[in-house]
Amino acid sequence: MSRMGDVLAGFHAAWEFESDSVLIRYERGIRTPKLFQALGERRVPLEAIAGVTLTRGKRGTVVLRVEPRPGADPLMEAAAGQLKESGDPYRLVLPAEREVLAEYYADELRPLLTESGPADRFLVKPPEGPLSFKAYDGKATFDGRTVNFRWFWTGASSAKWKAGDQSFSVEELNGVEWRSPEVFEGHLRLLRRDAEASAAQADQDPAAVVFGLGYGPVHESLPFAAAVLAAVRTSSPVAAVPAPRRDPADIAERIRHLGELHQAGLVTDEEFSVKKAELLSEL
Repeated sequence: MSRMGDVLAGFHAAWEFESDSVLIRYERGIRTPKLFQALGERRVPLEAIAGVTLTRGKRGTVVLRVEPRPGADPLMEAAAGQLKESGDPYRLVLPAEREVLAEYYADELRPLLTESGPADRFLVKPPEGPLSFKAYDGKATFDGRTVNFRWFWTGASSAKWKAGDQSFSVEELNGVEWRSPEVFEGHLRLLRRDAEASAAQADQDPAAVVFGLGYGPVHESLPFAAAVLAAVRTSSPVAAVPAPRRDPADIAERIRHLGELHQAGLVTDEEFSVKKAELLSEL
C-alpha cells in the first residue's frame, strides 16, 4: 500500500492496510454480529487473498470485500459456504459517501495480489483455544490436541449414552463436518481417519454433536470447528497423555441415568452391566 498503517473504518469493523497483510479489527457492540465479536481481529496475509471487489450495498452503503483463496482460511473452509452474507468476515460495509475512498484502497490493493488458486496450506491463523461450546446433546471442548464430547442426559440419545463420553486426538481425525445451526439439523461431526463416512444421523453418531434450540450457535461452534480443522491439518504424532481421573459425583450421575435407560428398556441387561463396569473403571 502507499502508506503502511492506513485504516478504513466501516460498520462493525475497521481494516488496517499493511505492506504484507490486511488487519481486520471487529467492533464489539450490540449490533455487531456475534461471530465478528468472537473473532476479535484477524490478520489476512496478502498471499491469502485472490481478489478484491467493491459493490453497491443496501440502504445507501457500499461493500468492500476481499476474496480469500480456497484453502487459505480454516474458518471459511469449515463454513463451506454456509455463512449468511451479513456474517461474512471478509465484507466491510461503508456509507455510500465513502465509495471513492473505498475504491482508492481497492485499486491500491489489487496490484499487490499476486497469488491465485487454492492454497496448499492455511495462511490465516485459526481461532485460538482452548475452546468450548454447548450443543443440544453435549458439551464440546478442545484444548488444541484433543476434542472431548461430554453428553447431557437431557439431550443425548440412548446410542450416545451407550457409547459414553468421547475423546478424539487430532492425530486420529481427517477433518470436520460443520452444518450451520441456522439451517435444518445443524451439527458438528468429526471425521476419523480410520473410519468410513458415517451414514448415521448426527443425533445417533458418537462422533457428532447436534445443534438446535439455541445450542451450538454459529459464533461458538464455527470457530471451534475451524480450530479443530487447522489442528488436524498440521497434526503430528505426539506422546499419549494419560486421561485424567473422573469426578466420582459425575460417574454416579451417569450410572444413575444409565439405570433409567435400563429400566425404560432402552438398554439391555448386558449393555447395562458392561457400561456400568466401564464407568466404574474410570474412578
